[in-house]
Amino acid sequence: QVCQQLQASLNAWLRFEPFQNIERQLRTLLSRDDEVRIIVETDIALLHSLPWHLWDFFDDYPKAELALSNNEYASPQVLRKFPTGKVNILAVLGNRVGIDIDKDSDLLKNLTDAQTTFLIEPTRTELDEQLWNYDWDILFFAGHSASFADGEIGEIYINDTESLTISQLKNALKKAISRGLNIAIFNSCDGIGLARNLAELNIPQMIVMRTKVPDFVAQEFLKNFLITFANAKNLYLSVREARERLQGLETKFPCASWLPVIYQNPTTDSTTWEELKGNVSQTLSEDKLVRNQTSFSKYKLLAFILSSFIGLLSSISLRYLGVFETIELQTFDQILRLKPQEPQDRRVVIVEVTEEDIQYLQEYPLTDGTVAKLLSKLQKYKPRVIGLDIYRDFAITSEKSNQIQLPTQLSEENIVVVCKGKDREKDSEGVKPPPSVAVERQGFTDAIKDPDGIVRRQILMMQQEPNSPCETPYSLSFQLASRYLSDEFIELEVDDDANGIKFGSKELKRLKPTLSGPYQSNVDLGGMQLLVNYRNTDFLTVSLRDVFNDRVSAEQLQDKVLLVGVTANTISDHWSTPYSTIKKNFQEIPGVIIQAQKASQIISAFIDNRPVIWFLNSWGDIIWIYASSVLGTTIIWFVRSPSHKAFAIATTIICLYGAYAIALLNQGLWIPFIPSAFALVVSAGVVLIVPMSTSKRLKSGNGEQGMGNGEWGVGSRE
Repeated sequence: QVCQQLQASLNAWLRFEPFQNIERQLRTLLSRDDEVRIIVETDIALLHSLPWHLWDFFDDYPKAELALSNNEYASPQVLRKFPTGKVNILAVLGNRVGIDIDKDSDLLKNLTDAQTTFLIEPTRTELDEQLWNYDWDILFFAGHSASFADGEIGEIYINDTESLTISQLKNALKKAISRGLNIAIFNSCDGIGLARNLAELNIPQMIVMRTKVPDFVAQEFLKNFLITFANAKNLYLSVREARERLQGLETKFPCASWLPVIYQNPTTDSTTWEELKGNVSQTLSEDKLVRNQTSFSKYKLLAFILSSFIGLLSSISLRYLGVFETIELQTFDQILRLKPQEPQDRRVVIVEVTEEDIQYLQEYPLTDGTVAKLLSKLQKYKPRVIGLDIYRDFAITSEKSNQIQLPTQLSEENIVVVCKGKDREKDSEGVKPPPSVAVERQGFTDAIKDPDGIVRRQILMMQQEPNSPCETPYSLSFQLASRYLSDEFIELEVDDDANGIKFGSKELKRLKPTLSGPYQSNVDLGGMQLLVNYRNTDFLTVSLRDVFNDRVSAEQLQDKVLLVGVTANTISDHWSTPYSTIKKNFQEIPGVIIQAQKASQIISAFIDNRPVIWFLNSWGDIIWIYASSVLGTTIIWFVRSPSHKAFAIATTIICLYGAYAIALLNQGLWIPFIPSAFALVVSAGVVLIVPMSTSKRLKSGNGEQGMGNGEWGVGSRE
């Protein structure tokens, strides 16, 4: 009787003459078949509590529904979003004492085309983080809530110890609204205060319960609303149908159909489920929606391609200018140092002149007689080839008699001597070979340092400058390796285009004279150059005293490549290698050891199939860098959380590094890691500038739409 009296009084009040002018205009302009939103704007909380839907006007307009609004509002500033194909729902299941909110959870899980993330009795921090960091279409709350101060303040109970007002979530909610939060549903008691407070943040629309709501009524409304809303009706018609269906419960729950009410920001339109799936912010006809989504797709594709190309072009440009050269080379060094220790190459033996040997002989430079004696001793062990890595451009004699003559020893066919080419920039003189040694048994020792002072390359062949005292076009290491391989019946063949050298059916590709791998600027790649794939192990060494005192065995030296050189620390022939940085006091390596590394590399490549460092061509590098750029764009596009984006980018860079290490260590392939990582980060940054998040949720529940039956509780969500 009280309800009927209130309805009669409400309509009598609305028939007051000044308001009748409004109603007459409405009925004149509107058709019964029109979908109509009636929004009551007022800041008086008591008026928000009135059952405006009882107005007789709604009986005559079956597609009209009521909404409430505050007097002051503004259009929400929403970042542009792109279709995801899913409705993203954040479902907060709060304090559940005395009520059954698992039914609400089940209803949400059974929605099709929805991705629902559940926060079960979350802490304030957990809820705040979700609102800040993710894009939501719908915020759903089930649990206990209340309004205070005559409907001026609303409060939700998120767990059994914490409650929050809207003002305590203000910043997080504003952020969520700016990222596209369209609807808030509070399936809980006394929602007027919640709605009034949240409306101040300009959320597009809300659904709340006017006063205390029994558990069963809340569940029935949610079930009927979701069925209708997900089946293509707009929000207003869905709420009206679900609200009117509650009338069937009013025998047990009087005025149940009075409880649900919409709050609307008048600057925004009502939405549909399909529009939420496409994140479309305005009502579109089906044709217009298709055109709009097609436009979005084209824009999205264009932005995707553009960001990827920006990453590619910026990386290639900086690489061409040499910006990445040093760090690329240092990364190469780092990978080489990861190489496990390799077996010793016993085909190459170093006969070293140590500091102790110099003290033992009491002479330096070594006299011709000492060198001749050493070579004579070594020849007795029948080595395959001996490389004398000691300059002998003039005679050094002593007063000792009965010395073995050095020219005699140097005339042996298995002896290779050294010289140094003339360089107009660094060495205008060069070093002559010993006299009377044929050019066919000469090898130059010219070494090349990278800009950071580290020896990473070897020159196999080069054209000497005019009037150079060193005329041979072949390096010492190449001479030694080719003679050794020749005895293995592996014959040398130089590519007609000077692109590499062949021994039998295998080929060593040279560094391109212009651009090769990290060498893109201001590096002379003339001649036939290779990168040195340093062997991570020591070579067998014997000292001059060991040889003189017959403390070496034939097995150690017979049929081997012998490199004779000085390793004494007081001699200046020491060089930095990729391994120098991990040695104590940045220890440099004697030149004879580097010569051994170079000779061993060539021999091992053709006999053991040991990898020689090689590069992709320029187009291969570009494709690899572009693929990395596309990967960066894809990650940012489809990963939602900022922390997850950062983690995904970092993980991808680590994977790129791993791929680089595997390719280099196993196959000798140098891939452009630093430019690729840079392109990936740049393309990802470009995507972040243009909002195009279409990521997927974690913790989602999907399935065939259907509402289960069962026993329903009757607790109040107060």
